[in-house]
Amino acid sequence: MPYKKRVYIPERFYHIVSRGNRRDPLFRNASDFQAFLHILTQLYEKYPFEIASYCLMNNHFHFQLRSSEVPISKLMALINKRYANYYNTKYRLTGHVFEKRFYDKVIENKEGMLEVSRYIHLNPVEARMVKLAEYYPWSSYQYYKKDSTVPCFMNVNFLLDYYEGTPTQKREKYCCSVTFQ
Repeated sequence: MPYKKRVYIPERFYHIVSRGNRRDPLFRNASDFQAFLHILTQLYEKYPFEIASYCLMNNHFHFQLRSSEVPISKLMALINKRYANYYNTKYRLTGHVFEKRFYDKVIENKEGMLEVSRYIHLNPVEARMVKLAEYYPWSSYQYYKKDSTVPCFMNVNFLLDYYEGTPTQKREKYCCSVTFQ
């Protein structure tokens, strides 16, 4: 049975999830996480895109992503292919690194944007890897928690602009929303 054609809406963010084949690890150590983030930076220079939030887990990753110039399918194919090449070369493996196609869902509105971002940032807490989102080093939560230099592909203002106040107040309000209720 053929795959259902993906819908591409350039001005919308998508919740993207991609898993390791057989739920095997995608990231075995810090250098794998760093290599993946480096690949995102390299691809951004050629195919600009925006990530509002991300979380790289051991065997999968989540993005809240928008691409106005390149269809999401093409962008994800490039990201996953480059990382698979890196991973297979580093670990002297062959074959699939990723399971099936990536999951994608268009995010419809402000509430959806905030809900997906919260879900993404709380993923390591839900998995009991850390007690608080701020303790997990491989997510974008750190860029919301404190004012720091963000990667070129990150757009924290998209979510922060949903809140009123100074930049510091916006960060505090966002971070308060990313807790267990």
